[in-house]
Amino acid sequence: MGSVLEEDGMGKLDGKVAVITGAASGMGRASALLFAREGARLLLADVNAAAGEETATAIAREGGQALFRRVDVSQPEQVEAMIHTAVTELGGLDVLFNNAGIEGESARLADSSLENWDRVLAINLKGVFLGMKYALPVMIERGGGSIINTASVAGLVGWHGAGAYSASKGGVVILTKTAALEYARWNIRVNCICPGVIHTPMVERITHGRADMLERLKQAQPLPRIGAPEDIARMALYLASDDAAFITGAAMVVDGGYTAR
Repeated sequence: MGSVLEEDGMGKLDGKVAVITGAASGMGRASALLFAREGARLLLADVNAAAGEETATAIAREGGQALFRRVDVSQPEQVEAMIHTAVTELGGLDVLFNNAGIEGESARLADSSLENWDRVLAINLKGVFLGMKYALPVMIERGGGSIINTASVAGLVGWHGAGAYSASKGGVVILTKTAALEYARWNIRVNCICPGVIHTPMVERITHGRADMLERLKQAQPLPRIGAPEDIARMALYLASDDAAFITGAAMVVDGGYTAR
């Protein structure tokens, strides 16, 4: 099969190197496929090695370039190695999409386990911190870059039964704004995306695949549908590209109007 790009060879991310965590499924996989079609060379990371390799293979079939590495984003040495691999094997780092995350258990605060709190915060918030910690020096040396973090509407409004998840995603929003202020002078833009209900494996787990629960979630948005992973991928592409050259420190809400109520 030929190149994923148009015949003129120009895509929105042509010549750029991007790292995407949580790339094995859902929003991460959709973003990886779209970034590749727009010309990026990709390092894909996830704890699910089999599905992550499938994403890389799908990109290769379309003529794109992608490497996969198994990475637990809560482990500093693994995240540092991930960034190092992007630089040494793909030639640099222009875009980091800190997308890996978990929902954790559903329980009221007093009934939540300490283990759940620690695990959710370690992956959803510490993982974002580590990604930025190791990517920022590389981007400074490179002369700039774009960092995109996956937050959530649950980081903007309360979410029943999801205290640890909401706290982690609220933390991502504020961490994003702090990094944006600190690193704007080096032409590094830092933004986050706040998805609403997106039809991903996470939502399938939360709803147990029940059609009635999915229908209730669909009707909770003024735009009466559940979001698709591609809705988030398109926002990530926008923030990664030069189209968003004057946007930093933003929490971009993609939720079908849920938080407009």
